Amino acid sequence: MEQLVAELEQARIGRVRLHEPLAGHTTWKIGGPADLFVMPDTEEQLAAALALLYRHGVPWCVLGRGSNTLVSDKGIRGAVIKLGDGFDEIRFEDDTVTAGASYSFIKLSVMAGKEGLTGLEFAGGIPGTVGGAVYMNAGAHNSDISRILQSVDITWEDGSREVLGNEQMAFTYRHTILHERRGIVTRAVFRLEEGDRKEIAAAMATYKDRRRRTQPLQMACAGSVFRNPPNDHAARLIETAGLKGLREGGAEVSQVHANFIVNHGDATAEDVLTLMRRVQQTIEQTNGILLVPEVLLMGER
Repeated sequence: MEQLVAELEQARIGRVRLHEPLAGHTTWKIGGPADLFVMPDTEEQLAAALALLYRHGVPWCVLGRGSNTLVSDKGIRGAVIKLGDGFDEIRFEDDTVTAGASYSFIKLSVMAGKEGLTGLEFAGGIPGTVGGAVYMNAGAHNSDISRILQSVDITWEDGSREVLGNEQMAFTYRHTILHERRGIVTRAVFRLEEGDRKEIAAAMATYKDRRRRTQPLQMACAGSVFRNPPNDHAARLIETAGLKGLREGGAEVSQVHANFIVNHGDATAEDVLTLMRRVQQTIEQTNGILLVPEVLLMGER
């Protein structure tokens, strides 16, 4: 690892830290240390970092704003890559918007609305980054990334770069080609449509008010924990089973939204995982449905 760190610093690929605590990098405020934490600021730095990690055989994962993610209490062996400020860009041109991978997905929807462009209203309640949203084919309110993505810039694990079109992303529900092939989104281009600014603002205000009333946004959480099963909603199943308020250590099934698990301040990743399993077991026993996690489980078990 010392040799790798020396080569990363020599290559000037951005900030490099050893044993970085990850609880401060996740919205659940949970997570042990990463062996190596790398923050490149340009595509060239990212490509160089990935090439070095590839050559040294060091495993890596990417972390955005830490929503939709549960990091193990033991931390992550290998490297964690977090894209720096150089990927926090946005540019409008006619009916398209180009956004860097570390740009806030919620902020992107707001900025598009101000430009009078419709198609991103659904993103107003989805925390995290553009890169994470593309990776997960994030969606809400009967829309998702696949409906608006035009192209995406990707840096692959060997440091090579490529631009993929919408069809090449192999979109399905909360899934893309990036679940099969290792790479990192660096930039995305979305094709939107001209709309009425007042109507867009009204729709987003409605969504925002609904989030405020139905989600525990004042507490540390990670968004929806389980994927919705076909023709149903995970929150409905969990609430109907009487599981709101179910606790494990410092973790609790939210009293506000049944598909959220909140951290009361001292929850561990093991608390959350145990609570998730208890929810899954109950729903499988009562409904014959196995809830599939939507949150990404990262790190040593």
